[in-house]
Amino acid sequence: MTVAEYNLCVENFADSIYRFIKKNLRDQHRAEDVVQDTFAKMWEKHETVNFEKAKSYLYTTAYHTMLDIIKKEKRMSVEEEIVTTAHTHNQYTGISEVMNEAIKRLPASQRSSLMLRDYEGYSYKEIEEITGLKESQVKVYIYRARKFLKSYLGSIDNII
Repeated sequence: MTVAEYNLCVENFADSIYRFIKKNLRDQHRAEDVVQDTFAKMWEKHETVNFEKAKSYLYTTAYHTMLDIIKKEKRMSVEEEIVTTAHTHNQYTGISEVMNEAIKRLPASQRSSLMLRDYEGYSYKEIEEITGLKESQVKVYIYRARKFLKSYLGSIDNII
């Protein structure tokens, strides 16, 4: 990959990778760090990275970097987050807050698969390449995530 191709990758993919990581981590600064680390890793291997596969390489690297951060935070955390089974939505001011709260409660693998599919528009095959999971597992994670969201959100009347 040439320097011009690398710069083209930065221009074309940095924003979408940032949005994907920020939606999963829910932290602007950590998302920026992941994107920066991802492009730094790509630059270190730019001579071996094929320009046609750069998008897949970037998303895969960003995804794994994000997972490393999540694992590190779990190790550092002494207390576990308590997830309540009762869902009350009346403290929210809008549907997007309810949806964000629901997405936040998903396990990282389900959340990432769902975000790549429904928010970023990737195919199952592309998600398989990015995450390193089998396509069947990606489909299972997305199904489980959607099922959880459906049960969490219930009917629209419960939210309004």
